[in-house]
Amino acid sequence: MHIKSYPSILYFGTPVVLISTKNPDGTSNLAPISSIFWLGWRCMIGLGASSQTGKNLLVTKEAVLNLPSVNEAKAVNLLTKTTGSNPVPPSKILKGYRFEKNKFEIAGLTGIPAETINASRVNECPVQMEAVVMDIHKLAKDEPLQQGKIITFELKINRVFLDKSITMDNHPNRVDPDKWKPLIMSFQEFYTLGDKVHESSLSEIPENLYNTYDRKSTQAEV
Repeated sequence: MHIKSYPSILYFGTPVVLISTKNPDGTSNLAPISSIFWLGWRCMIGLGASSQTGKNLLVTKEAVLNLPSVNEAKAVNLLTKTTGSNPVPPSKILKGYRFEKNKFEIAGLTGIPAETINASRVNECPVQMEAVVMDIHKLAKDEPLQQGKIITFELKINRVFLDKSITMDNHPNRVDPDKWKPLIMSFQEFYTLGDKVHESSLSEIPENLYNTYDRKSTQAEV
């Protein structure tokens, strides 16, 4: 039986991403997010307007989307209630956040240079995607009490790095879903994917039929 309900959040399960950007002083910022979805080689992310990551993206228009696996859960947790914004925004003080300048260091993670943008990849993350901002949208323009508080960014991926441990044998351009165990956020708790529960008719479609111009254009640039 279904009941009428009013959950405070609607995080029914989304991947965790460590997004790295450059601060105004040239140092690296690193923040976990889980408001993200992909379409082709583009994605949409949502960020609080007061976050340092959001501020950096508005200026630099560049970021690396690093996807942690279950093995990086402890490192991600060390970052969860930190912010690169100083002073800490009132809304984050209420939630127990603190200012941290050296995000990579406190999480025990290693920053390595990106190839196409000015930001750092997280060496420990099995998936690293260099991206540029293509469009910016302010959420809830229809609601005066909410407008301006959350910004959504459309990002185009222009370089992908995969750890060999998660790719299919003899297929460097395909991720093996039986090997890839992404970190998933579900109602503020960390989970991951389990075993395959049913055959999917979509798996009968060759992956190359999903190729987009964005992917083809990045291959031409290499």
